Amino acid sequence: MALHVLDEANKCLGCKKPLCQEGCPIKTNIPEAIRLLKGGKLDEAGKMLFENNPLTTVCSIVCNHERQCEGHCIRNKMKTHDPVHFSVIEDYISTTYANKMVKGPAPKNGKRVAIVGSGPAGLTIAVLLARWGYDITIFEARDKIGGVMRYGIPSFRLPDRVLDDFQYRHLELKDIKVRTHTTIGRTITIDDLFRDGYDSVFIGAGLRKPSAMHIKGESLGNVVFAIDYLGNSKAFNLGDSVAVIGVGNSAMDCARTAIRNGARHVVCYSRSDENHVQASSYEYSYAKIEGVDFRFNKIPLEIRDKGMICMDSLTKEDGSIEKVEGSEKFYPHTGVIVAIGQSAESTLIKTTEGLDTTNSGLLSVDSTGKTSRAGVYAGGDAVNGARTVVEAVAMAKRVAVSMDEYMKSLPEKEENDPYKNIPVFDEPVVDAFGEQVLGGSEA
Repeated sequence: MALHVLDEANKCLGCKKPLCQEGCPIKTNIPEAIRLLKGGKLDEAGKMLFENNPLTTVCSIVCNHERQCEGHCIRNKMKTHDPVHFSVIEDYISTTYANKMVKGPAPKNGKRVAIVGSGPAGLTIAVLLARWGYDITIFEARDKIGGVMRYGIPSFRLPDRVLDDFQYRHLELKDIKVRTHTTIGRTITIDDLFRDGYDSVFIGAGLRKPSAMHIKGESLGNVVFAIDYLGNSKAFNLGDSVAVIGVGNSAMDCARTAIRNGARHVVCYSRSDENHVQASSYEYSYAKIEGVDFRFNKIPLEIRDKGMICMDSLTKEDGSIEKVEGSEKFYPHTGVIVAIGQSAESTLIKTTEGLDTTNSGLLSVDSTGKTSRAGVYAGGDAVNGARTVVEAVAMAKRVAVSMDEYMKSLPEKEENDPYKNIPVFDEPVVDAFGEQVLGGSEA
């Protein structure tokens, strides 16, 4: 592993104007990280990576590197077309250094922040504000942190241990509280959070509502939406022949997961041609290597118990789709996964006064993440729609600065505790285990 990492590091040309850094949404100082590693200063490199990106261990695995840092590497213009694979270097540095991150929480500044959602944006905000002394509580609707990183990316791509380690080192050790199985907007509202003393609220809830095609058959028992399938694929029995509608990264994840769950024949269907595959070339190539088939220029018309009916299409030069009338055909399948996207869940918005939304139902914010309600900020998929992990981190860094400035401008709280001087109940000390007799009754 180390030899391979150093081989990659030694390929770096140390450009004065590093295009790799320009291609990174959070402007990671890639040349400096490589220089420190080669100089035997791995800890300094690791510290730099984590200070710039709290989710560096995640991004090193799931980033779309071929379109970002590695895709912008100057070596792509050389005859070998052999970029520096910084993903390998970042993964090595960050995972090695993470084991040494055992520092406790920063001194508290007396202000409290609520984070709604523990996806990439929420976790980034939590870590940054905790560094600056804020008392943080994360509210997560599911049983574990991670959001789309845990429930939308298969574990064979992003192992659960990465997020579990993140929770221990960046949340538990820093005294960041996590309240799972709690959906803000139902029993507890944004108003309740402000009532209970939170100075600011960040909404980072992801896109939990799957997009539907609204065609006949979507409610049948052999059909599942991608977000539900990836959340718990073992809960669904789709049989030996699975159709996946869509060709984005989520569709590739579904197809590869279906194969790992025992499906012998998996086919991805696309309305357009192969030139318009939305998935990254890496994920697309992995799917093909693992045996996933692809049928392009097919428009699903109806889903049935044993397959679906599709119509052929033509993809024009401008990317538009033209139907081919009379080309309808039945394609046999035992199960169908609909992977065409997600939309915003509206429960929180409906229960919170003063939150403006866009025409697509996403939260409306300014460039710093401020919503239309004072003290409430938002970022990630709740604002931008489905984007990458690193893009969510990049936006969250800007929002954290804005939240910090806002809370510093708040007047000092007046202490108004009517129960401040009441007596404390003198709890009798009872040792339940000490009073038990082990190994049977006393002699």
